[in-house]
Amino acid sequence: MAIAMTMLATAGAQATAPRGVDRANLDPTVAPGTDFYDYACGGWMKAHPLSDEYSRYGTFDQLGEQGRTQVRDLVIGLDREASAPGSDARKIADLYAMGMDADRLNTEGAAAVAADLRAIAGADRADVPALLATVPGIGGFYGAYVEADLADASRTALYFDVAGLGLGDRDYYLDDSEDMKKARMAYREYLHTLARLVGYDDAAAYRLVGNVMDIETRIARATLSREELRDPAATYNPRAMQTLTADLPALGAERYVAALGLKGVDTLVVGQPKALAEVNEILADAPMQAIRDYLTADYLAAAAPYLSDDFTDARFALQQVLSGIKEQQPRWKRALAVPNGMMGEAVGRLYVAEYFPPESKAKMLDLVGNLRTALRQHIEGLSWMSDDTKRKAVEKLDAFTVKIGYPDKWRDYSGLTIDPAIPYWNNVQAAIRFNTQYNLADYGKPVDRDKWYMSPQTVNAYYNPTTNEICFPAAILQAPYFNPDADPAENYGAIGVVIGHEMTHGFDDQGRQFDKDGNLANWWTDADAEAFTRLADSLAAQFDAIEVAPGLHANGRFTLGENIADQGGLRVSHTAYHNALRAAGTPEGEVIDGFTPDQRFYLSYANVWAGNIRPAEIVKRTKTDPHSLGRWRVNASLRNLAPFFEAFSITEGQPMYRPASERVVIW
Repeated sequence: MAIAMTMLATAGAQATAPRGVDRANLDPTVAPGTDFYDYACGGWMKAHPLSDEYSRYGTFDQLGEQGRTQVRDLVIGLDREASAPGSDARKIADLYAMGMDADRLNTEGAAAVAADLRAIAGADRADVPALLATVPGIGGFYGAYVEADLADASRTALYFDVAGLGLGDRDYYLDDSEDMKKARMAYREYLHTLARLVGYDDAAAYRLVGNVMDIETRIARATLSREELRDPAATYNPRAMQTLTADLPALGAERYVAALGLKGVDTLVVGQPKALAEVNEILADAPMQAIRDYLTADYLAAAAPYLSDDFTDARFALQQVLSGIKEQQPRWKRALAVPNGMMGEAVGRLYVAEYFPPESKAKMLDLVGNLRTALRQHIEGLSWMSDDTKRKAVEKLDAFTVKIGYPDKWRDYSGLTIDPAIPYWNNVQAAIRFNTQYNLADYGKPVDRDKWYMSPQTVNAYYNPTTNEICFPAAILQAPYFNPDADPAENYGAIGVVIGHEMTHGFDDQGRQFDKDGNLANWWTDADAEAFTRLADSLAAQFDAIEVAPGLHANGRFTLGENIADQGGLRVSHTAYHNALRAAGTPEGEVIDGFTPDQRFYLSYANVWAGNIRPAEIVKRTKTDPHSLGRWRVNASLRNLAPFFEAFSITEGQPMYRPASERVVIW
């Protein structure tokens, strides 16, 4: 995506009856005003200690596991022999069966990668663009994809950007903290093992490690930080193909695009010009052996999950250091992820037919309508925004497209060939190639606004700025997020906040830069933009002050969009809930099991973020995840909300209290 769609990691499983607060989730030894997260979630956390398989485990992980089990039951329930060759059911069953066949995978070893490794080993500089374009699994140096043009969201553009950091984030290469040094050492050991597994002798393996680290560190130094990447204008740099080729000839952009099979491409949207200029220098000046080593390592890292156990064990050893996880996922989960990801909508059709009741969609439409009304009230009541910008904000809100459950039109997978006679990795490559071509086929066409960017069985939700849409796949529409029969406080505190969260993304620090039609355009007055920035800066500073681990602070700028959306979701859903109570003739609501409506609302919100997490995972997520950690999505967000203080009688002097003069409220 030209600008990453904003997503809220979540999960669920359907409850069967309305309920109030589940007291087992609470820790009554902690006062709400001391630490609301521990009070609301402490009981759950004590009852669900981390198992060796997880680096983080929370309520949505727990219920997500149930959803994954549901998908597994659907997949293993497919009658492979009775399914017609070439049918979606047969392809799904074949992919899963190949992933489960440990004996075959261990017998084949590295055979599936041999031909591609020979191609890399025999490559010269002129061959690199074609390798990047045509060999699934080689993702180094740069890549391209088709997405809506940020300047004209009705049409598509070809985006061209740097790629190929094996550790995923520049800080892993540039930060000299002990955690990052350990990560780099583990990565070196991983690369060395991969090289040895495909026949490199020890000296050649160490040479590969050194070359990869040199190249990736050079790229990391030239790459924008995650905070800088939050500015969509900074990564929208249209360049004429002729100009790009003249300025950065070693990239071979024309040859790369031709190898992708695209014709008539006269303009590319460059994501990071500085980083691509560094890649150009590497491709021009680095020894060819270093380039081959880098491409080899990049390719092997992509293939490793689909090869023999010695490859997957090596990969897991790296994950242990990066996340603190102690036990590898069972084979069935790893095998299931392939058809579930590569053929997401085909699996989704099975899922929806079995697990998504129509009444859930109808109820969600009502909730979305209520949240839209409440957000309009908030926009119209803002003291810091002028009437002119308010009018345009409401126009954008009214233009939201809402997608619930599943697509109206399912993807066609008839062009994907899965052949059990060839190795597992080569079939995965076929699926990668198929999905790449599916994306590239959109080039030169109007944007398909009916397309979904998540499968129905994905436990998540998103806002996409270029289509100005909010999407709620079927899998999220289950308890604890959503239950059509539940206490309204539970639904508004959970799925209601999710809806409000995604709506607010249309007005966060990134989303606000797009107009109602999805174009990157400034529709704000200068004064209103300045007022928003002051508030956003203050919210970022609040999170910057949080020490998430000894010596490590949260990154308030990196997580700003999600923090704005969390706060907005809480405020807007709370308003919608009280609107619903008044409409029902019960403005004060009902006390259930000793808890008021507002108390149940905030406890419901906190409970969906209950979880335990390992120290290494805290570091990893703080570096790489734009969402704040669960504890702070609760405590830090709630400390700005006066109704929360009132609900639990939190007063000055208690740790959860924040003076009114220090609170930040945006939407």
